[in-house]
Amino acid sequence: MTNNVLVLPGDGIGPEIVTEAVKVLGTLNLDIEIDSALVGGSAVDATGNPLPEETLNKARSADAILLGAVGGPKWDGNPMESRPEKGLLGLRSELELFANFRPAILYPQLAEASTLKPEVVSGLDILIVRELTGGIYFGQPRGIRTLENGEREGYNTYVYNESEIRRIGRQAFEAAQKRGKRLCSVDKSNVLEVTVLWKEVMEELAKEYPDVELSHMLVDNAAMQLVRAPKQFDVVVTGNMFGDILSDAAAMLTGSIGMLPSASLDKDGKGMYEPCHGSAPDIAGQGKANPLATILSVAMMLRYSLDESAAADRIEAAVQKVLDQGLRTGDIMSEGCTLVSTEEMGDAVVAAL
Repeated sequence: MTNNVLVLPGDGIGPEIVTEAVKVLGTLNLDIEIDSALVGGSAVDATGNPLPEETLNKARSADAILLGAVGGPKWDGNPMESRPEKGLLGLRSELELFANFRPAILYPQLAEASTLKPEVVSGLDILIVRELTGGIYFGQPRGIRTLENGEREGYNTYVYNESEIRRIGRQAFEAAQKRGKRLCSVDKSNVLEVTVLWKEVMEELAKEYPDVELSHMLVDNAAMQLVRAPKQFDVVVTGNMFGDILSDAAAMLTGSIGMLPSASLDKDGKGMYEPCHGSAPDIAGQGKANPLATILSVAMMLRYSLDESAAADRIEAAVQKVLDQGLRTGDIMSEGCTLVSTEEMGDAVVAAL
């Protein structure tokens, strides 16, 4: 059966890294048809809309989506509804991609690239499961208003209902069952009623997964523990805003956010796959971007959405081989290694395959 993959290059370094990932995907000789569309700033420039209807329709009919990155200072002055990030949030919302899986794995070849001591991070393998379509990023009402005294006030609403918490909790418990059977739920239940409910639902779910050890941690402590002793974590589950922040912090434990893939899944396993890093407009077009996170996102896509686990294993092994060869982009460069361009890194993974 032919699988249809929609490619959304996006902005900044997005087109460069996606080109290398598609090159790797094509090397596998799988029955896959690839289409492409605009999203983010490039879509705003072409259509005035960060998520054109044509793109959304293609996304709905695709079996999986590969996204580069969106955004950049060029569009920072746009009204909120026409900022590139609205395209990304729109895709997540319209496709109900509520479960974001962000692995933070330190490859042994890159232990020296981390800003933390090797003994603190060596062997690191964390999975952060982030709720992606609720919480304060989507809550209503929201906006900026002018008070009676003439002062402006910004406001957002942090809200989760029980079913939203329950469905992300199930994803996290099931992921923990396949790993080390330890799940840490991160909240701020000492001050936020929303996360009091979050904690209560997680406790209720734990009764259905007796083989998984559930613990709870306040988000400020979790941020500290990620830096102090990150290997204490196996699977972490948390809401949208906390997950956004903690997953980026965890990314830097691995040496570079340029190494980390992610998957955003719906209830049926259809997903959008993207690197955890942003569009990096300061290095766009210079061949400096690290494509490995996007290539590893392709591996996640094959494993989670396209039922091609063997091909996913091949990609991950190829990335390991390239790192063993000492090839590095600038973000992971260390003494004694060879600096390569975005294209050269993609070519090296293809050669390893």
